[in-house]
Formats: sequence, structure tokens, C-alpha cells
Amino acid sequence: MAQVQFYGTGRRKNAVARVRLVPGEGRVLINNRPLDQYFGQKILEMLVLQPLEATNMAGRFDVLAKVEGGGTTGQAGAVRMGIARALLQADGDLRPVLKRNGFLTRDPRMKERKKYGLKKARKAPQFSKR
Repeated sequence: MAQVQFYGTGRRKNAVARVRLVPGEGRVLINNRPLDQYFGQKILEMLVLQPLEATNMAGRFDVLAKVEGGGTTGQAGAVRMGIARALLQADGDLRPVLKRNGFLTRDPRMKERKKYGLKKARKAPQFSKR
């Protein structure tokens, strides 16, 4: 029999997460590794689980996520958004809660591009009068 699955894609900075929610007992696997092994920081683990806790769905779904690109914080934010979008697909009545907490809003902040004549985006070489 076909298993019910809900999909969501999350993005933050350069990280992209493809998230699947499968009915289960609350396991979270990111790139086939448990959540605590993948991120290693409690704050990032809390960030990832925020949508499930806000909607009281923490024990109902197993989260299977594939993440690529960016750093750890960007990846955690991407997984969080993917989970929120998948929850929305699972139950449309959760939209006000997810929207109020800002889980459905794409964070537009990106790394600024490097400009010519500068060492980084804004860092200029040391200035000397002589």
C-alpha cells in the first residue's frame, strides 16, 4: 500500500532542503543522519524542530530531509522552512500558526557580492596618505 508523504522545499542563504514528512513517531533524519549527529548544536536542533512544536505535531511525523549548499545555520533554516511547508501540505488549517511564527517567510538576506578594488564586499585595503 502506498504510504502518505508530504513534501516541502526550504531555502536559506545558499542552502536548499528537500523535506519529506512521513507518518511516524518523530524521528528526524537529515542526509540519512540523526538530527543531533548532523548539526551537533542544540540551538540548531531547536531551530529545526520549531514548526513541529508550534503546531503540536512533534510525535506524529518522521522527518526525512536532504540538504545541500551553505553552512550549518543556513541549512538549519532551510530544513525549518521545508518542514513548515510540508506541514502546510499535510494540514492547511495550520497556516495561521506557521505564518504568525514566521516559518513560511523566505529570509531574503544573502551574502553580498565582492566589488572590484575591495578585498571583500565592503572591506577596503588599508589607506595610507603617503
